[in-house]
This record gives sequence, structure tokens and C-alpha cells, in this order.
Amino acid sequence: MRGVQSVSEILADKVAALRPDAIPATVRERAEQLLVDVIGLCVAARGTDYVRAVVSASDTGGGCTAIGHSATYDAGTAALVNGTAAHGEDFDDTFEGGPVHSSAVVVPAVLAACERFGRDGRAALAGIVSGVEAICRLSMVIPKAIHKAGFHPTSVLGTIGAALAASKAMGLDRRQTVDALGIAGSMSGGIIEYLAEGAWTKRMHPGWAAKAGLTAARLGQTGFLGPRTVLEGAHGLFHGFARSVEGDYGVVTSGFGEKWFMDGITFKPYATGTMNQPYVDCALRLAKRGIRAEDVTEVLCETAEGYVHRLWEPLASKHRPANAYAAKFSTPFNIAVALVTGGAGLGAFTEETAKDERILALASRVRYVVDPKNPYPKAYTGHVRMTLTNGQVVEERQPHIRGGAHEPLTRTEIEAKFRGNCEYGGWTKEKAERVLKALPKLFNGPLDLAPLRG
Repeated sequence: MRGVQSVSEILADKVAALRPDAIPATVRERAEQLLVDVIGLCVAARGTDYVRAVVSASDTGGGCTAIGHSATYDAGTAALVNGTAAHGEDFDDTFEGGPVHSSAVVVPAVLAACERFGRDGRAALAGIVSGVEAICRLSMVIPKAIHKAGFHPTSVLGTIGAALAASKAMGLDRRQTVDALGIAGSMSGGIIEYLAEGAWTKRMHPGWAAKAGLTAARLGQTGFLGPRTVLEGAHGLFHGFARSVEGDYGVVTSGFGEKWFMDGITFKPYATGTMNQPYVDCALRLAKRGIRAEDVTEVLCETAEGYVHRLWEPLASKHRPANAYAAKFSTPFNIAVALVTGGAGLGAFTEETAKDERILALASRVRYVVDPKNPYPKAYTGHVRMTLTNGQVVEERQPHIRGGAHEPLTRTEIEAKFRGNCEYGGWTKEKAERVLKALPKLFNGPLDLAPLRG
């Protein structure tokens, strides 16, 4: 019925009412932290084979910044490169409540939009906050359903979030924003078949969503019509990607601008898949207790049913991942590499570690059992029980993911992560410190991203 407001219309109204100077200090702080994290991740990945492939497939020129690169690009390409780089090592933020990576989509889309259209830092702040909050909320409409249907929620929902963020940053009116959201629904996608052999497509998903969302906003700006009921409609986004229209659509708009779910975003301490993080913590604690790979005869882990098809099965493939990227989505490998190397940072997931027989031998001893009471996706938990050669059984549990609402990383820890990522990506300490010092001011006035190049 035309007289009934759609979800996207209500959302557009909520976002239109959001003023940069009324954004709470804690939310602005979170936006600054997300910006710091994304920029560091882009630098860390700038020389990787998959980012080089995206750059090689792109035409230069256009004046927009690909972070860590000297050449400039059109806005859509800059968003694609930055989004791919930010998510490429699976070291970017996540959300406990619905496993989505919001900033790797939203920040690249907003920075490209603002740079292309001369929008200032205040517009960037409003755009980032709007898009990130929207993706968090969208992930809770029908929890687990998008993944279960074989799609990547970050890519599917991220395109909507990027369109909303770019619309806000560009100053689109209500009608244009609603159209942009409607258009974005036809640009959403992202299958999870990368899991089969460690293909690179997941790495590209946030970049493509950022580019698509920005394109949708630009089309909406011109008057191109999109469906108002893109989210809840009989043939809408959730019907297509979650196989159902029965969801909690109120969570998308209720209290938007007053209650902030993005306050609960998790900054990852490890460069691996979201649900593996608590298992890594368990393995590292066991390593600190003096447990060695050679001491272990069997490992049994309690897990959530929702983890199984992505992180545990097929078990033979998870015991011996096809490559370093596939290893990031194998809980057995994550437990083994953490115990053997004492960490799970960028250096833990290489082609060398993926072929290390000591690590693989331990990974092959890891099994799982589904805990029907596991709280996923409201919380991401870990459990590792090891049986040792002397018959002793040792066990560790992690009730939540570190870096999130229950055990947040401090600003100092986030900045330390930034410095480590910049060093890994080849920036000098001096350049990293200059950028880090300047970033808190980015939301205050004119937006100059030139210092992020090269």
C-alpha cells in the first residue's frame, strides 16, 4: 500500500535527522577508531597479490585515493580497491549479533563519495555513522539466514549500508535516498563458495559492495527510481538472500540515532575469521601453560551449529586447508597455528604455515561437537579440550570474542594495531605517526586524503 511507509522510507527519515554536531562523543570516537583500523588494514594489504590484481584490472585517473597507492582513481574504483584491501586479511571489525564487517564497506564508500563531490569531514562522519549503524541493525533482521542460504551478509547488507552512507555523505534528499536504497538491492550479492578452495572472492565482497552502494547513491541522485519496499517486499532483499520475509524489521529503524548498536562493534585482535577468534584465545592460553603440539593426542571442541558449514566442514579440507586464505576459515588450523607459533597475526597465515607439517599434524587431531545451547549469533564463544599423551585432559573456554563489548580493545591497542599494520605494509614509522596524529581532525573540516597515498 502506497500510504504505508516502507522500512527504507522510515530509515531515510531517521538518517536525514542525524546531524554531525549531535552525534554522541562515544559514537564519534567509535567512527574515529574504525577509520584508524581501516586505513591501517589498507596499508597492510597494499602489496598483496589480490590487491595488486584489483589495481592491475583498474584504470587510473579520477582524483580519488586508493590508500597506500600513489595513483588516483575514479570514485567507484577507489572504493573497490580500499574495500578489498580493508577486508582482505579478515582482520577488520565485526559485530557480535550478526557477523558483518561494516567499516570495510562503509568507510571506503564514504571517503570516495566525499573526495569525488568535495564534501567535508563532517559529511564523512555523518555518512560513516549512518552506514555502519544500518549494517549492524540489518544483520539482526533474520539472524543466520543469509549465511545459511549461501550468501555473505557483509556483501549483501553492505551494499545497502554503503548506499545509505554515501547518500548521507553526498547530501541526498529523502526521495533520492529511498531510491538509492532500492537500487542497491538489485546490486547486492556475494556467494560463499570461496570456502571450497580458498578463492579470493570474499576479499572482494566489501570493495564491490562499497562501489555498488556508491553507484546506487549516484543513480538515486539523478532521479533513477528504486523500489520503496526493497527490504521487506515480497520480492525484496531478504526474500532473495535470506529465503524469507518474516523478520524483525523494527530493529532497523527503532531508536536509530538514539540507541547505537555500533558501540558493540568488535575490533579483531587476530588476522582470521570472526568465529575463530575465541578458539585462538583458548589455544594461546594452553600454549602459555606449556602444552606443545607433540603432547597432544586429541582435541575436541564444542561449537555452534551455525559455524559448522563455514569453519568445520568438510572436516578433511579443514584439517589440510588448500592455501593460506582457506586456513583462515578452518578452526582446526587456527587452533594448531596458535599453539605452534604462539600467535595468529598476519604472519601466521602464509603459504609456508599452511604447508607446515607440524601445524597440519595437530590440526588433523581436532574434532568438534555441536553444542545446542551455544548462543551464536548473540555471542561468539570458543572451547578447546586437549587430551595429552600422558592421559591428562586440559581445557580452556572463551565466553565471548575479545575486542568487543565484553572485552573491548582500548584506543591505545587499536593504534598499536594500526602501527603494526602500517609497518607490515611498508610505511615508515614517521609516515604512520603523521597519519595517526592527523586522523582525529579529519572529521572537523575539509577532507584531504592525499597524505594517505603512496
